[in-house]
Amino acid sequence: MKATRRSIQAVLRWLRRQPPKIKAFLAVVSGLVALVFLRMVVHDHDNLFVAAEVVHSIGISVLIYKLMKEKTCAGLSLKSQELTAIFLAVRLYCSFVMEYDIHTLLDSATLLTTLWVIYTIRFNLRSSYMENKDNFAIYYLVIPCAVLALCIHPRTRHFIVNRICWAFCVYLESISVLPQLRVMQNTKIVEPFTANYVFALGVARFLGCAHWVLQVLDTRGRLLTALGYGLWPLMVLLSEIVQTFILADFCYYYVKSVLGGQLVLRLPSGVV
Repeated sequence: MKATRRSIQAVLRWLRRQPPKIKAFLAVVSGLVALVFLRMVVHDHDNLFVAAEVVHSIGISVLIYKLMKEKTCAGLSLKSQELTAIFLAVRLYCSFVMEYDIHTLLDSATLLTTLWVIYTIRFNLRSSYMENKDNFAIYYLVIPCAVLALCIHPRTRHFIVNRICWAFCVYLESISVLPQLRVMQNTKIVEPFTANYVFALGVARFLGCAHWVLQVLDTRGRLLTALGYGLWPLMVLLSEIVQTFILADFCYYYVKSVLGGQLVLRLPSGVV
């Protein structure tokens, strides 16, 4: 066991010495290897999307446990939770008026727990909220997503407002974690529960991205035309990829910290 840990640490030290371009290349290769593995192991790739929702729910559960046990919301971004509630609420609306399935139930549960987290931070644990660190202006995210949704949205037969809402929640979800990353960038030290929550988001985003990529490969591109025409199919895939890469750097340092036996994650400058 010790020999295995020493080998892992040696690999991590080697990775740390590599230039950014090599690290980026290795990250892409690792992602492709993971996609190939999932394609071989998971036969019904729709299960990956369900798995992504389940992992997100687990992350929220870790967050709730932190709030209830430690009675503090230090290190958490209220703005990220509010953005999550916004895109979940919009996506639920779209699910009810456009397509109702298992994802609707999962989103409902996640929205309820997210609203509970928001209420707890705003009222019960307000004194421990690091408002000065949570300084990402969310209108810088909401407004561009709304404008982009007006310009690029599905070209299906659904009502135009519903199609714009669908696009809006896709775009907003892809960047909703940015305020949380800003908080961690400002503090540089991330306690275990928050780190576990953000890592769960990273895993969920990768599973969601893998679902779309593998579905496109399995249908030989027919899924793209099923989503509509124009730039919309490309934007869906791009949004999934953006979500994954936004959290990739954090996930690397998280895994490195866990393998090194560190309970508290310390982020170097410029990580997130």
